[in-house]
Amino acid sequence: MNTYPSKLLENAVSELSKLPGIGRKSALRLALHLLRKDVSEVEAFGNAVIKMRKEIRYCRECHNISDADLCSICASPKRDKSTICVVETTRDVMAIENTGQMSGVYHVLGGIISPMEGIGPEDLNIESLVGRITEGEVKEILLALPTTIEGDTTNFYLYRKLKDFTLKVTTLARGVSIGDELEFTDEVTLGRSILNRTPYEGMFLKK
Repeated sequence: MNTYPSKLLENAVSELSKLPGIGRKSALRLALHLLRKDVSEVEAFGNAVIKMRKEIRYCRECHNISDADLCSICASPKRDKSTICVVETTRDVMAIENTGQMSGVYHVLGGIISPMEGIGPEDLNIESLVGRITEGEVKEILLALPTTIEGDTTNFYLYRKLKDFTLKVTTLARGVSIGDELEFTDEVTLGRSILNRTPYEGMFLKK
């Protein structure tokens, strides 16, 4: 057990170690790094985190993280509103945007179906997706979910949910390896998977 020379330092380490992937040793290193900085720099860091937590919003259309009621992607007149790319999280939006291959808009589910973790369809932003399709001129839904069992389960659920609509349901080409998370896939592979996307029904029938 570590002995700290300051209770204030110990408290800071305890809070930092709650961040994902940060153990107590890394948290101590970060805390000591902050101690070497000017107070103004540390205040700017702290204020940025507090301001983010208090003021950040979620887009009313796609549920992506946003500074306004409507995110910059949904608000852009240059985006093709007839194509909606369905993703798990905001990190996936960022990964796909970095490829420069998606001209459409997004829909962030906020997770994927996972019975083991107690996550069902009702816990995801699925009904709002159906609402967008019902109200808009959507021609294609691109399912860009992780190539995992949970991702495939969610893909199949969405396909069954959307199959009666007059639109094309596609999925990423399998250039993305089975079991891969999109955020860890290189931009070239992900970009090609978007460009070479395939009809979901056809892929399902081949299995």
